[in-house]
Amino acid sequence: MKNHLLILLLVLIHLKSSAQSDEWQVEAKNIDPSKYFGVTVANGMVGIVSSPQPMKVKDVVLNGVYDYYQRGRVSNILKTFNHVNMNLDVDGRRIGLNDISDYRQVLDMKKAELVTTFTALGAVEVKHRLLALRHLPFTALTIIEITAKKEVTITPMSVIEAPDHLSDVKNLYSEIDRPHVLIPLLTSVAKSPSGRHTVAASNGFIFDEPHGQEPDLIHEDWDYNMHLAKFHRKLKAGEIYRFSLVSSATSTEHYQDPLNEAERLTIFAALERTDRLLERHYRDWEEMWKSDIVVEGDPVAQKDIRFALYHLYSFVREGTGYSLSPMGLSGLGYNGHVFWDTELWMYPPLLALKPDLARSILDYRFNRLEAAKRNAFSHGYKGAMFPWESSGTGDEDTPVWALTGPFQHHITGCIGWAFWKYYQVTGDKEWLKDKGFVVLREAADFWASRVERKGPGRYEINNVIGANEWQENIDNNAFTNAMAITVLRYASQAARILGIVPDPDWEHVAQNIPILKFPDGTTKENATYDGVTIKQADVNLLSYPLGFYTDRTQIEKDLRYYEPRYAKDGPAMGLAILTTLHARLGNTEKASEYFPRSYKPNAVPPFGVISETAGGSNPYFATGAGGMLQSVIFGFAGLTFTDTGLQQVKTVLPLGWKKVTVLCPDNAAKKSFSNQR
Repeated sequence: MKNHLLILLLVLIHLKSSAQSDEWQVEAKNIDPSKYFGVTVANGMVGIVSSPQPMKVKDVVLNGVYDYYQRGRVSNILKTFNHVNMNLDVDGRRIGLNDISDYRQVLDMKKAELVTTFTALGAVEVKHRLLALRHLPFTALTIIEITAKKEVTITPMSVIEAPDHLSDVKNLYSEIDRPHVLIPLLTSVAKSPSGRHTVAASNGFIFDEPHGQEPDLIHEDWDYNMHLAKFHRKLKAGEIYRFSLVSSATSTEHYQDPLNEAERLTIFAALERTDRLLERHYRDWEEMWKSDIVVEGDPVAQKDIRFALYHLYSFVREGTGYSLSPMGLSGLGYNGHVFWDTELWMYPPLLALKPDLARSILDYRFNRLEAAKRNAFSHGYKGAMFPWESSGTGDEDTPVWALTGPFQHHITGCIGWAFWKYYQVTGDKEWLKDKGFVVLREAADFWASRVERKGPGRYEINNVIGANEWQENIDNNAFTNAMAITVLRYASQAARILGIVPDPDWEHVAQNIPILKFPDGTTKENATYDGVTIKQADVNLLSYPLGFYTDRTQIEKDLRYYEPRYAKDGPAMGLAILTTLHARLGNTEKASEYFPRSYKPNAVPPFGVISETAGGSNPYFATGAGGMLQSVIFGFAGLTFTDTGLQQVKTVLPLGWKKVTVLCPDNAAKKSFSNQR
């Protein structure tokens, strides 16, 4: 009872402290450049990471483009030209952090727009808006509004800078003059580190003045890695001057001729003009937010949930065949590779809310199936053995020193599991025939060849690394074995739906894979597990999301044993699993305790973007966001994937919540699911 009252008191204090906060606005408060972790504006193709420096950004990441940076002898997602940076001179003085006051950065999640405002030298007020346009996947929009507090001369500059790893950089400048409009083009092109790719970026000003009255532009070519276009403008006291910049980035991953295409896309955006670009961008994000999670009674949780959703929506794009890395498009963390983080952690919330986004993630795996089959062949197995770390080609891209590459085989189960879940939710038999069963069949063949057949009940899966990566080269890992059993049976089920006779060996193998137990019936994580601290959830994943266990006694027994063994410095996803299980078991206090712990300690300044672990420095950890969202969607709201689509089971809400509603109009269910106190 005392614990219940204490938790309730903390919740009430938490709610009161931020009851007035705007649930769509995330503000960077007390900006300290030495402790600054930027927020990302992205559209599934281009990721732009904010900077503490006024009118600048830290990184620009281009999705799907990988090359070698001499980091672990493996590829890395490409950081490309910084093509949205700007300089501002006021009366001839370059503006920096020491020259500004009233500095404020706010992410508007509803509009997917980062707004920065400040006063420079007491002379001008600046409003800087940055968007990665949702409807134009390779193009960003910057809108600048400068208000003069006294008579002043301003010199805005558009800058393109090349990171050091790009080579053979060429800078170009041209102006396309038509009777009705002038289109300036500041362009750069270069080679990726190994020369595998050509990358290009182009930008151009959009002026509000009638043609012929635009400012005179000056091009300055400083060195091989930086050039700029600028103009001078005199402003009277009280005068407001507004202009925009459109910026496009492409590569040979996307186009045969990225240089010309970057310029064409910039010209297109420039002629669309600012208002039309904003209208389309806002409309597309309004459509995105029709799939939402609405919490009543806890405005802090509401904003945090939307912040997580915003990032997942920003990092993936329908129809591209690109997947998600643990850090999304927020930088170079984990080399931008694709792990199980995608299928088991980030994919389920997207599948429930946005199946078209989820399908793009599956297309990424399907398009690399041949590489997975080669990987199985080279390791002496049949079917497809998906790599632990995947990048551009689908070959194994884990650093050689990391044993996860050759031994973390459960990834193939996670991918097969994800493919079946898509069919469960959509009921799309054509997709199942053309893609879903194709992958499930290869995954099942892999597991049938992977087991060591030592007799009835002893079709063992030895020498693996499980979800708990702190124990390497173990035998009969609970999560790996349960996932293998699950996918073997999903493959058989998919075959029968399509009128195909399943390979009888799949079910035979599934029946003989052991799940080890301690003498009291608690599931044993692996053959030699002796109670040591674990990195994250492993055995508890059998209860959720696998649904391998449905017996409450078994679920509670495994929770009691492993709950105190979770590492305090482990990744956040484990606590999200505990939250979900306790919500489904009806344990309000436990679910209320674990939910904020699954992500809040990982928040870093000034926006509160989350890192992988508490006190970490590698945001944005999209995997953690996926785990937190699962605890809301599948824990508190009680959604579950079934053979008849999305259904709802009875669960409890955390303390302080009155109601949670999951809106999923894009799903086959085409309805909302609510749970209330």
